[in-house]
Formats: sequence, C-alpha cells, structure tokens
Amino acid sequence: MKLRLLTILFFIAISSCVSVKKHNEQISKLHAVKDLRKDIDELYLDLKKYHPKLYQYKSKEVLDYKFDSLKKSINKPLNSREFYRKTATIIAQMGHGHTSINPPEKKRTKEERKLYVKQKNEFNTLGFESLNKKIFISGVQKSDSLLLGAQVLKINNESISDILVNYRKTFSSDGFNTTFYDKVIGKHFKKLYLKNNGRVDSVQLTLKIKDSLFNKTFKKVLRKRIKRTDVQKDSVKIKLNKKEKKAKKIARKKRRKYNKIHGYNYEDKTYNRNLKFIGKDTTVAYIKIRSFSKGNYKDFYKQTFTELANKKTQILIIDLRYNGGGRALEINNLYSYLADKEFQFFTRSEVNTRIPVLKAIMTNTTTIYSKIIVGFASPFVAFYRAFKVEKENGQLYFNYKTKVQQPNPLNFKGKIYVLINGYSYSASAILASHLQGSKRAFFVGEETGGSYNGTVAGFMREHELSNSKVKIRFGVMHLAAPYKQKPDGYGIKPDVEITPTIKDRLSKTDPELDWILKDLESK
Repeated sequence: MKLRLLTILFFIAISSCVSVKKHNEQISKLHAVKDLRKDIDELYLDLKKYHPKLYQYKSKEVLDYKFDSLKKSINKPLNSREFYRKTATIIAQMGHGHTSINPPEKKRTKEERKLYVKQKNEFNTLGFESLNKKIFISGVQKSDSLLLGAQVLKINNESISDILVNYRKTFSSDGFNTTFYDKVIGKHFKKLYLKNNGRVDSVQLTLKIKDSLFNKTFKKVLRKRIKRTDVQKDSVKIKLNKKEKKAKKIARKKRRKYNKIHGYNYEDKTYNRNLKFIGKDTTVAYIKIRSFSKGNYKDFYKQTFTELANKKTQILIIDLRYNGGGRALEINNLYSYLADKEFQFFTRSEVNTRIPVLKAIMTNTTTIYSKIIVGFASPFVAFYRAFKVEKENGQLYFNYKTKVQQPNPLNFKGKIYVLINGYSYSASAILASHLQGSKRAFFVGEETGGSYNGTVAGFMREHELSNSKVKIRFGVMHLAAPYKQKPDGYGIKPDVEITPTIKDRLSKTDPELDWILKDLESK
C-alpha cells in the first residue's frame, strides 16, 4: 500500500514538473502568425457571445474593423507577452473598464516556490500615486522614509513619460471618462509594470527630490526571520491566573469580531470600514470605505447607523475615494440606510445567456474539481435562474434586485456629503449614481472612474486563448441604477471639483475633506 502511494506521488510530482516546463515553453516561444490570428478570432467570438454591451461605446462596424486590423498587423511570430501588448490596446478601445486582458506568467518549479517564500522584492514594498501625469512615491518602508514624495523620472533608464503613454493604452475606464487613468496607473503601477515586463530580479528608479537627482536599485532580498527565542530573550514570562487568562481570551475574541466586522487588512494593517466623529461632539460623522469586498458589512452598517441615530448625528461624510467597488449586495444594504424614500436598486440587467452564472464559472480556466462540483449543481442553478431571466424585443434580461425596496428603519435623515475621485469605480459609482440621482448627497472631489449609467460586471467570465495562453476577463451582466444621464460614458461629477496636489500629500492635508469642514463652519 505504501509503495503504491509513493509511486502515485512520484508520478504526480513528475507530471507537475513536466506541466510547468511545457507551460513556460509555450508562453516563451514565438507563436506562428496563423496561430495568433486564430487567437484573435477566438477572443472576439467569446466577447460577441457573452458580453452584453459590447457595442455600447464603439459600434459593431468600428470594432469589426479594429479586430480585423489587429489580425492584419500580426505579420511576424510573437511571444505571448508581445501578443498581449498588441491585443490590450484594442480591448482598451472598447471602453469597458471591467474587460481586461492579461499575459500568462511563468510557473515556478518546486524549488523556485520555496525560494520565493523566503524572498521579498523591495520594489513591491513601495506605494505610488499619479498626480498631474507624474508618478510619485506615496508609500515606503521605515528604512526608505526619505523617499516619500520623490518623483519617479525613469525605470531601468526608460523615461516615465514614455511608460505612462504605453500603460495608458492597455486598460480603459467605463466609456470616455479620463480621471480613472491617472488613479489606476498610480495605484496599480507595480502590477502594470509586471504585466508589461514580466517578473524581474531588480528595478532601478531614477528619482527626484527637490533639486536632487539620484538612482536607487530595488532588488530581491531574503526575508528576515525572527526566531521565537529572540523575541522572548529579553522578555519576562508573566504567569496569569484563571481570571486574567479568561479576560485575555475574551479580549482576543472581541478583537477578532471587531476585525471581521470592519474588514481588517492584515497586509497593510488598515480597516476596510471606519467610523469616526469629527469635531468636539457627534454632530459630524465620517465613514471611510476602502472597498465593498471585505468584512461583515451587515453588522457594520447596522451598528454604525444605530450609533448615528442614538447620538443624533446631523451630518454624514462618506469617503469613497480609492474605492474600486466590490459586492453589489453591500452597496444595496448601505443605500437602504441612506435612502429617504422607496427605491429600486437595479434596473433589469442585460445578459446574452439565460444562465450567466454558469457561463461565468464553466470556462476553460476553471479547474476540473470546480467543474465537477458545479456540474452537479448546474441543473438546479439553471432551473432557478430560468425564472430570473426574461426576453423582450430579442434581448435577454436578468432580474437582480429589481424589486422596489423600503428604506431601513434606521435610515439616516441628515445631510450627506460624499467624497469621490477617479478611482471611485464599479460598485462605488453605482452607489454614487443613486445618491446623486435621488438628490440625496452633495459631492466633492473628482469625477468618478465608473460610469453614471452602469457597468458590465456582476458574474465575471475568464477565457484563456488556445495558443498564446493570454486570458480575457469580462462581466456577463450590465448592472445599472435607474438614474441615467446624457451623454453616456461619463462618471458622477462632483458639485465641487477639487484635485489634490503633491504638496497636499507631503503636508498631509486633505483638501477635499477640508472644503467640507469649512463649508459646515460657514453655515
């Protein structure tokens, strides 16, 4: 029995090594022109089959021409990353921010995975922000604190202005919005560099601080391992009695519950949702929501709005800056506490299939185990979803949160301010569309990156192209609030427009929030 098990494990290990080698060879080699053109046909066919608003911002004639031109431009063999760069520009021109394309990455061998765990890339410890088409360092480790606010001029001797022009062509906002680009390039600068260049062992940045120019290299280094003996060396072990142990256990449990409700991010040690009061009393409350994707939101909003009611808070400031979206259920729940009249949260969602959830899950990137599980559940899912989809004038519609709802009994009845910027996207933009459309809030900041008229998202489908192994990812539902504006393709625009500067960042001032507080003082 032991011998049989060892034999099976041996063959699995060998198979894994062969699979890694085969994958890496496949994405590194030059693909034949005919194979790359087949991939383009495969890509466009998948979009036409499942993307419900493919021609929202570009007509069918225009997109047909662009994909045909892309095929004709492939006149020599390319590797997968080169093919990604050419294809990404066409996907970006479609104008759908949730539709993205990604190059395949090399798989690591067992030995490489072991080494990866022991190492960290110093470049990945940096945070970046894009202001006025310039890149600045906005986050550093303690050892690099002097670099905070430094302007990045070059990466590995390539001009940052050229890099930004190239990155700008590889992704899109929803429609014709422009504020989204600067924010994405800043927030996801490292990811964009990886997508365009692959994994690198070191990165040299040319930096500028005031009038000083210098180069600094960031490379892979071994992680520092802290031994338990070192931690306890200088500490005195304190024995706790039963009562103290019980109190400590209760405190730990309370902290875990708090972290869960507020959505604690262990990586950057921040909370996804925060409530605080500004000023000497509880008249003005401030809620910062970093995303709608982490933590027990129901408990948080119930506790928050109960507290606001009990403390008779009159002004509520909701900060959606750099909130890239998340769960539709969460924004629906939050809006029920903000609405002052009955509401319909979503209009009927346009779809291209009666079973959008299955078409999103059952793709060629889904693992065999997931397919088996979903396969068993699919008849029940299909039967249930069939009653949720209806056809009208040749178009399929999926009914999701379309029923009229009443405001939560704890709904906030005071004045609401909302802070937004170019990275307020997806679910954030849908919530903002509701609040502006219903005239429920006053907006300060920048135009949102997400469209006022909705976005194609919901269930996300991922498809891997047969030859290049490049992956296309897009939504299969069009989600939108009932409110609409013309022209289509623009975000929620603020009542007062304020764009922060690098000077604001260095002085740690918040011009958008400061404007609201001054506005309140003047009344």
